[in-house]
Amino acid sequence: MGIITKNILTGLITVLPIVLTVYLIYWLIVSTEALLGGELIRVLPEGIYRPGLGVAAGVGICFLVGMLMHTYVVQRLFAHAEALFHRLPLVKMVYPAIRDFIDYFSPMKKKEFEQVVAVTLGDTGMQAIGLVTQTDLARMPADFGDDDHVLVYLPMSYMIGGYALLVPRSALRPLDMSMDEAMRFILTAGVTGAKPIGAARSEPAVADSN
Repeated sequence: MGIITKNILTGLITVLPIVLTVYLIYWLIVSTEALLGGELIRVLPEGIYRPGLGVAAGVGICFLVGMLMHTYVVQRLFAHAEALFHRLPLVKMVYPAIRDFIDYFSPMKKKEFEQVVAVTLGDTGMQAIGLVTQTDLARMPADFGDDDHVLVYLPMSYMIGGYALLVPRSALRPLDMSMDEAMRFILTAGVTGAKPIGAARSEPAVADSN
């Protein structure tokens, strides 16, 4: 029974990430098609609509919005709309957190905010992997740190949560890892392992003062 259970668990651990990933993509495609496909059926002449046009329309809309967000006028309009969200009851408690989390993965963010670092924990010799989230003092609370400090997020393993710590640059050492690799490594407590040695990326310089 022990061997059978072990093999079943091994198979489950192997298959489950694939199934969940495929299901998530499937759900996203089906939801987009159901939402936009119905609208296209109503506005297009009869016989023109084909399955998949809803998904294509969703991709096209995202592409168009992405292009428009590079223009000053649209950026200002979007900023005014977001300001309204920040004033609405209940919405203002949820939207900013979701926006900040998604913005962290945005390609429009500066590369500085995607640095993976090793944080030295005092004189213990222990180190933790963290993600630099803020280096601009103007965006931090008043009297919180100085030019020699940056804000580092230390995610927890196997759970949602973590700590935002103000860390001196001298306690940071840049790591040759992408943000995605670091998150997988941390959230699985290192079970996934790091990328093979080699294929080096350009090393960030977060430990250097501005």
